[in-house]
Order: sequence, then structure tokens, then C-alpha cells
Amino acid sequence: MKLTYLGTAAAEGFPAVFCRCEHCLNAKKLGGKNLRTRSQSIINDDLLIDLPADTYHHFLTNGIEGDKIKYLLITHDHADHFYFDELDNRHGAYAHNMRCETIKVICSAGTASLINNIPKNVEVTTISAFETIALENYEITALPARHRSAKDPFIYIIKGDKTLLYAHDTGYFFDEVFDYLEKNKIKLDMISFDCTNVDIPISDEGGHMGFANIERVEKRLKSIGAVKSDTVLYVNHFSHNGVPLHEHLCNRASEYGYKVSFDGCAVEI
Repeated sequence: MKLTYLGTAAAEGFPAVFCRCEHCLNAKKLGGKNLRTRSQSIINDDLLIDLPADTYHHFLTNGIEGDKIKYLLITHDHADHFYFDELDNRHGAYAHNMRCETIKVICSAGTASLINNIPKNVEVTTISAFETIALENYEITALPARHRSAKDPFIYIIKGDKTLLYAHDTGYFFDEVFDYLEKNKIKLDMISFDCTNVDIPISDEGGHMGFANIERVEKRLKSIGAVKSDTVLYVNHFSHNGVPLHEHLCNRASEYGYKVSFDGCAVEI
């Protein structure tokens, strides 16, 4: 199972689109791994997670063959994760000779309610909290995310030959999420944690996390056996306010034993 991070920033990107703070200016000068686009990932070459407006750029810069994607998993309805109009370009005169004729979009009912017109060759399937959907090569389980103002936001367990917990955008996990993982004896091979705030303090009731919140989540996951000795832990989805310069993040993450995502980062789980 291969996870590739296509975009690793929060909604404003990094450097932020209209910002001239010291850290955004430094990111422009340094370039490389310090340049972060809106959040998106792909598993193997057929399961896309989220659909920001940066999707076209992501496909070009990472050699993604969009016509091969079978499944699109949407975490929530916020604009930096869900630009559904892009799928209008997947039929008729806009797309010829596609290897996968129909793409299955999987999302909450709240997110699906925002879709006005479903284009040809697009199928929308709603999933509920704690429901599991079996796909050809994956099992997808939706878990409720703590993310205010979103319509039924989810984090996802994605099970293929390995088991990934993709936890964006969310604050500290709800008790029922920990209970589900423990009751079902879920053993995670990798977790991708929301780290929007980095070192900016945020309540566990908030809609994002930083290192301090993640550490508390990790400890509880270890206590219920969901995190193993060889579970790979990544941090991802950074706001420019948290100073997400790559070297700085790597230094901080190493104190916790975490790895840091960057645009184009590929992880063999």
C-alpha cells in the first residue's frame, strides 16, 4: 500500500496566497519542500482523498493519471477539500479513452447534499459514521471528525494490504472513535495526523490539532492497542501560522518520533 501526499497545507497554502509574513517570505525564498499546496493524497494509483482546486496542479507535478482513479474519498465539505466542479471535466468532449469509465465518490450525506448536479461517469455513494464500505481492493470505514462548521466531517480507516487511519481535518478524537477502534481490535500500520496548529495551543475541543494534541491522541491509541511498536506516524495539513518550514517541522516532529509530510512525499506502508 502506497500513500502519496499531493498537498500538505491548510486552506491558505504555504506560503499563504495573500500573506507577506516572515515565514511565508522565507518559504518563497527556500522553495522545495517548504512550498505546500492544499490538502490531498492518493493511495496507490486508484483511490484519491479529497478534491481541492489544486488537483490539476497535483496531477501534473506528480504524474497522476486521473483516468485511472476509481474512487474519490471526501473528508468534508470545506472548499480546500471539496471542489466538486472539477468532475465536470470527466465526461464528453473533456475526457476521451478513460481506463476507468466511472469514478465512485464516497462522502457523508451532509457533503453530498451540496452537490447540485452529478456529472455523467460520476457515482456518489454516501457513508455514515462507523459504517464500512467494501470496495474492490479496500475497506473504508468512516469515523466522526471533530471539525466545526463542516457537514458530517469524517476521518477514515482505509484498509488494503495494510491499515491506514487518515485523520484530517479533526481535533482530538471523540471518545466513541477510541471505543470503536478498541472494540474492533483495529491495529494501525500508519496514521496521518492533522497538525494544522503545529505549536500554537488549541483546545482538544477545537477543530484541528497541533503536536501537543497529537501526543495525547497517540498515547490513548497506544493504551487501547491501536498503535503498535511499528506503526508509522506522520503529521500533515499545516497552517502558515504554525511556521511549517520543513526543517523546523522535522526538528519538532523528531522530538515525538513523528515523520513530516511534504508535497510529493510517497510512503510505502
